[in-house]
Amino acid sequence: MSAWRIDALRLRAELLLRRIGAPACVAVLLLVSGLLAWGWAWQQRALAAQLEARALPPAPVAAMVVRAPAATASDNLALFYGVLGQPRYAEQQVRLLFDLAAKNGLVLAQGEYKSSYDKASRVSTYQVTLPLKGSYQSVWHFALQALRAVPFASLDELSFRREQVADARLEARLRLTFYLSDAVPAAASAP
Repeated sequence: MSAWRIDALRLRAELLLRRIGAPACVAVLLLVSGLLAWGWAWQQRALAAQLEARALPPAPVAAMVVRAPAATASDNLALFYGVLGQPRYAEQQVRLLFDLAAKNGLVLAQGEYKSSYDKASRVSTYQVTLPLKGSYQSVWHFALQALRAVPFASLDELSFRREQVADARLEARLRLTFYLSDAVPAAASAP
């Protein structure tokens, strides 16, 4: 095509778009994209049907079920105590939290610590409340890293406070509870 022909087509298309208006253009664009998506989905369904027709007959469901040995109550209890931390390492876990906060660029003031013991379950809890200052993203990264580093901890509270809307740094309060037990798991006590 010659250059004047392309320019004439472009001018006609521009005049047509101005005549019908922007909302109509958007509606036509949405209609065309919807039709294309419907066609693609229909084609994928037809392709899946062809592949299914060529596939081997399904195996009986009973053959696919793998039965795990039944766990006893004492096995479950041993697993429970096996994932708990030990009270003698609680301070090391707190030190780890301070290191993680520093790596995330957070200012961590003195925290509050509270321990308790439940006689019925023989489980100790060590509650750590940390006041943090930093960016929103850094606080969330710290919270997630803390939960990965201390698998026997739960995140009980995470609250944010900002003095002004424009402040990049905010104050956060994070409360974790460590679940601890002196009970030695059965697998660890076996020779």
